Amino acid sequence: MKRIRELLQSDPTDQPLIVEGWIRTKRDSKHFCFFEINDGSSLKSLQVIIDKTSEEINQTIQRISTGASVSFSGILAESPGKNQRVEMKADKVELIGEAPPESYPLQKKRHSFEFLRDIAHLRPRTNTLGAVTRVRSALSHGVHSFFQERGFLYIHTPIITASDCEGAGEMFQVTTLPLGDVPKQKKGDVDYTQDFFGKPAGLTVSGQLEGEIYALAMKHIYTFGPTFRAENSNTSRHLAEFWMIEPEMAFCTLDGNMALAEEFLKYLFRYVLEHCGDDMEFFNQWIHKGLIDSLQGVVESTFTHLTYTDAVRELKGANREFDYPVSWGVDLQSEHEKYLTEEVCKGPVIVTDYPREIKAFYMKLNDDEKTVRAMDVLVPRLGEIIGGSEREDRYDLLLRRLKDQGLNPDDYWWYLDLRRYGSVPHSGFGLGFERAIQYITGMQNIRDVIPFPRTVRNAEF
Repeated sequence: MKRIRELLQSDPTDQPLIVEGWIRTKRDSKHFCFFEINDGSSLKSLQVIIDKTSEEINQTIQRISTGASVSFSGILAESPGKNQRVEMKADKVELIGEAPPESYPLQKKRHSFEFLRDIAHLRPRTNTLGAVTRVRSALSHGVHSFFQERGFLYIHTPIITASDCEGAGEMFQVTTLPLGDVPKQKKGDVDYTQDFFGKPAGLTVSGQLEGEIYALAMKHIYTFGPTFRAENSNTSRHLAEFWMIEPEMAFCTLDGNMALAEEFLKYLFRYVLEHCGDDMEFFNQWIHKGLIDSLQGVVESTFTHLTYTDAVRELKGANREFDYPVSWGVDLQSEHEKYLTEEVCKGPVIVTDYPREIKAFYMKLNDDEKTVRAMDVLVPRLGEIIGGSEREDRYDLLLRRLKDQGLNPDDYWWYLDLRRYGSVPHSGFGLGFERAIQYITGMQNIRDVIPFPRTVRNAEF
């Protein structure tokens, strides 16, 4: 049985066929009834025309309304309308599931995205969320295609871990201890020896550290899976559960890392533009004017390279006042990143060599001992889209960095071991999948590019 997307691209035929889906619109006339039916395979719906002369068919039609699930039987005919090549002339109809119009919340009108988040079980049936879903699916395939074509191995890293990759303490705790009567040690601390894993454990904030294990055996690997941050942030850019893409490459310095990140972004943008044409035209028209041109601009550009120190100099010399003052040693904010891409470099920028104090312990220390070999890839409209670094591959310096950040080296014994046995320069980066989808589609809120958003005080569905 063909999906509606295939049928819309087919030629008229007298061969009988069946179409299944959900009704978007219904229009009655004296002798005929016109339906728009959609099965999620495309932005466009298929028009179905059915003769009402049969009493049995007429009775069924009267029960069909927007949102109902229906099966039509008929032939594919040439359409006299301007908006479609073909339409179905149906001679049979089966109502599979009713959607009473007095209670069905999706009617033929525009609904706010805030309203749709409250009915996340139905919002995929809207044009916008349906288009987001198809782009998300295509982009997932594009991610795997990019790395598989280049010989990377796909590694599944653990979701439950005892290592806080970022060292920021923003992990969701995983425990089987009875919260109403938590066992305590004599000093009053929680007795984790009675917990399932015998030690504190949490949901992973990144698969990077475990990915490095496999990179230092397989050379080139990537992870693509869910990650979690217990960050009490209620903004349009943050989620508590999101998906991350993290390649790791052995025998690779920061230069190779930057080259792969640029190639990766261009590949993904090109992939979506080629495989999701109708959906991207929809976003371009209704969500963000000029979206396609901006993505094409990134694809065709050469990324500018700028050190953090030079970036701060540019920002301090700007003839404008930022909400967040700029000084060396302070992390760049979104407004700074947008200024660098849109005003200074007029295109994508890779900022490197950040102050050691504002970056994670695993980033390689430069010879000046003030900065690390970190990189952030910035794009117009958004700011940071990728963050990465060359990893610290020297045992003594990694041990020092752990202690400097107040982390217990015993918790990272295996990570330190990697620097004792066959250590090599290696690099990697992370791309937040939802952040990428948000940028590609022009959607303003990250909660609208993931099927079921998990945010502060929101774990519905």
